[in-house]
Amino acid sequence: MLATKGERVPRGEAWSHEVKWDGIRALVDVGERVRVWTRTERDVSVAFPELQALSHAGCDLLLDGEIVRLGDGVPSLAGLADRIHLTNAGKARRLADTAPITLLAFDVLRAEGRDLSREPWAVRRERLEALGLDDVSWQVPPTYGDGEALLAGVREQGLEGVVSKKVTSRYEWGARSRSWLKFPLRTTGSYVVGGYRFETDSASRLGAVLLGERTGSGLVFRGRVGSGLAGRSGRAVARLLEPLRRADSPFVEVPRVDALGTVWVEPQVVVDVDYLRITADGRLRQPSFRGVREDVDG
Repeated sequence: MLATKGERVPRGEAWSHEVKWDGIRALVDVGERVRVWTRTERDVSVAFPELQALSHAGCDLLLDGEIVRLGDGVPSLAGLADRIHLTNAGKARRLADTAPITLLAFDVLRAEGRDLSREPWAVRRERLEALGLDDVSWQVPPTYGDGEALLAGVREQGLEGVVSKKVTSRYEWGARSRSWLKFPLRTTGSYVVGGYRFETDSASRLGAVLLGERTGSGLVFRGRVGSGLAGRSGRAVARLLEPLRRADSPFVEVPRVDALGTVWVEPQVVVDVDYLRITADGRLRQPSFRGVREDVDG
């Protein structure tokens, strides 16, 4: 079940509010062994061996939650990136010691063979809290009655946002429902374009631009943005960048995975993007293109 972006945090007893965590959404199926599935239905059980200990509770559960890497108490996707694609069990166990994760379970959809998905959220939440899931590797995050106050608090702490849930709502499998509303906290900033990439299997349609920030040591890479560049916007940006091609990268340094297939350009075009935050490794988190800054030089 997915949340729909809301315009205003709802008030009243019909809604409950939670922190929106910056991690990997997962379904965790607990039985004799533990299976972990991502939103794309990929089995990533091997990557998170610390969750296997959930099976020791002797429960039959299906949990919905977010896998997070807590660095200084704040979730960090940088720590998760090293783990999500692991298929080697030995390496996964070693990283579980040096870069441990925590499952923040916010819903229970099955318990002891009983399907709870058709029960109201309030009933599922009560059952979830009764499970006693309180460990270094799994927890049940709190809920709050005042969503506006929670949004102000997460803004102050630099967290991702708030999710508001209707207490009478049933679990809608695979649906983006208005019974769950999300309120991500986004920032707008201006960044210099230092390169671009075409869409996969295309030599003409703009897929993404590489962004940088001017610093005393040069143009520092801040990531790629492709969201918002479809259609007319993408064609307009491509026309601006085409005459600015150059042979080498204008960035101080670019990760190899980002450099592959990139067309480098003179850093003259400045664009506005909005994003959730800057990650620990210096990249914009979930950036979205807003427009070209005609009033700012690169």
